[in-house]
Amino acid sequence: MCTVSYLPAATGFVLTHNRDEAPLRSPNQLIVEPVAGASLLFPKDTLAGGTWIAASDTGRAACLLNGAFLRHTRQLPYRRSRGLVLLDSFAYEQPLDFATSYHFDQIEPFTFLSFTATQLLELRWDGRERHINLLDTRQAHFWCSATLYTPEIQALRQQVFLDWLAQTPQPTSPEAILHLHRTGSIGDPEQDFVMNRAGRVQTVSITQLVLNNNHWQMDYFDLPGGASDRQSMFWQKMAATGLH
Repeated sequence: MCTVSYLPAATGFVLTHNRDEAPLRSPNQLIVEPVAGASLLFPKDTLAGGTWIAASDTGRAACLLNGAFLRHTRQLPYRRSRGLVLLDSFAYEQPLDFATSYHFDQIEPFTFLSFTATQLLELRWDGRERHINLLDTRQAHFWCSATLYTPEIQALRQQVFLDWLAQTPQPTSPEAILHLHRTGSIGDPEQDFVMNRAGRVQTVSITQLVLNNNHWQMDYFDLPGGASDRQSMFWQKMAATGLH
């Protein structure tokens, strides 16, 4: 997995995530579970029990893509699934604490993104080193999974996103970006935003998270089964941003 876009808005942001995975690993609804004293809203992986996107009532959200920069050779067994590592991140008071302190040895490479109203943190773990960047929350951003898309294909897919930004009157509309995530194409069904590689790996779901002041709204679309779900959550307390 996956394809992720971030769009800043006047009262928050819109985060949209296409998950590319084996079809049997797609749940059909969202859940709310307590994690480290907070309530988390997320779709739960049906195999490993983790997730690829979650929002907390502390005002934090996070998502994950497989791979760091380039496709890697798997070195099984791994100590913990990446989806559970994402859930572990909410046990840390600040996203930056997680990025700098978590024990990533024997974890498969990934790209982790953490969001608050004032911070966008990107962590890439390449299997040996962690690469941490704070990105501009006022700018749109786009990511693709390094395990499924070569750098050349990633560039083509990003150009589709940039062209859409330039041509769309209201790019922060959740409906508009959701439409792009359903229809974005480079002319190859195996590389499009909703992709399918002979049923072995395909886009199994789209999850959209909208922050509006102190309110989360998460929409989930299970593509193989046709199910959808919408859940909302208000912040109970302000999130720590990791900025001092």
